[in-house]
Amino acid sequence: MSSLPQSTLLPTGTWLSRWEPEDQAFWSAGGTAIAWRTLALTTVNLTLAFAAWFLVSALVVRLPQVGYNFSASQLFWLTAMPGLAGGTLRLIHMFLTPMYGTRHVVSLSTLSLLVPLLGWFYAVQDPTVPYWVLLLLSFLAGLGGGNFSSFMPSTSLFFPKRLLGTALAIQAGIGNLGVSIVQFVTPWIIGFALLGGAAFMGDSQTLTKNGVQSQVYLQNAAAVLIPFVATFGATAWLLLKSVPVKANFAEQFDIFKSRHTWSMTSLYMMTFGGFSGLAATFPLLIKQGFGGFEGAPDPLKYAFWGPLVGSLARVAAGPLSDKLGGARVTQWAGIGMVACAVLVAMFVTPDSMAEFPKFVAAMLALFFFAGIGNASTFKQMPMLFAPRQAAGVIGFTAAIAAYGPFLFGMLFAWAFGTFDSARPVFFGLAAFFACNVALNWRMYARRGAANPC
Repeated sequence: MSSLPQSTLLPTGTWLSRWEPEDQAFWSAGGTAIAWRTLALTTVNLTLAFAAWFLVSALVVRLPQVGYNFSASQLFWLTAMPGLAGGTLRLIHMFLTPMYGTRHVVSLSTLSLLVPLLGWFYAVQDPTVPYWVLLLLSFLAGLGGGNFSSFMPSTSLFFPKRLLGTALAIQAGIGNLGVSIVQFVTPWIIGFALLGGAAFMGDSQTLTKNGVQSQVYLQNAAAVLIPFVATFGATAWLLLKSVPVKANFAEQFDIFKSRHTWSMTSLYMMTFGGFSGLAATFPLLIKQGFGGFEGAPDPLKYAFWGPLVGSLARVAAGPLSDKLGGARVTQWAGIGMVACAVLVAMFVTPDSMAEFPKFVAAMLALFFFAGIGNASTFKQMPMLFAPRQAAGVIGFTAAIAAYGPFLFGMLFAWAFGTFDSARPVFFGLAAFFACNVALNWRMYARRGAANPC
């Protein structure tokens, strides 16, 4: 800390007195250490936020097996509500960092996750809980989805433009891993009593699958996250500082005057909207498509692979976007998403389990290209806007794309109710992805584009 200019940090309080990441001397003298420390801590908190956001997707396939009597449509609604809440809350979060600063926003929004986690901890222990209560708790899980639109803009303020693709990809990619973590850990953690079966941890539930009964502890899926959320939320309050880039609510509306705000929103809806929507519905797609066959797969043994592949692809694509340019990488990612959406459509109405490996492979390829596009679009935005505006655009595009789980849940509920198949949805997605490929080419990726980025 001794090498850091004394004017950079206030002795106490929230706001840094100076922050100039594009100044190489400032960056080398200590700015880099603060930026990377902030990135590390906010990334851990973002990972927990995604885990809380997608907790419902990991629980919903188990609810009918422990006595909850819900239709396929009702189950898709439960997976859709966190997306509805996440997108709506992101529209609020996008304004928070320039108003209240990184320290307050990250710590308090992380601690707010205790509300849905405690709610689900108790609700899954009682199959008589009304459906509307579970809908409310699903909506509150969206608190985790909202955090993205304040955490990511915060990170965009801490780093110079030359490193933004890498920094944002690391944070978002590792944060996205929260989806895989909760979907991977849940099937294992619910299989035994935590803390030696302490009374306050609740009783087991009887799970019936293929006529075989076993004892599970669904509440463990939420319980295991609670101490981490409390610890890292408090740590953020103690260790984080805030960049002195401030703007009130009204001043931040200037981003909506730019056509780039709307084009980047569409591109990010393609990439992250596709990623989040499919991550939330992947377990139910497996259950609805292949659950009726003999030897049907356990959805949660496969579903976590999709978010995992997409998250790791996002981390890897960040440095690639810094090197090659975000628009070029987005172009190839979009083409890949078009091809994969068409391919998935071929296997969502299977005749036998023999088609399951092909379905999973096509889905994982779709997650892979979506993850790459998630990173490259976030490289494009800081190149098109000034730092404070770029932070706002990142927050807004993330807010709209966070409706992915809600929109996908509704689309699949409609498709299964009307056609008893998800095939129309994937053909529609292919068309939407193709439109975005054309948009990106015309505005940013083609030779001679007015705004190459």
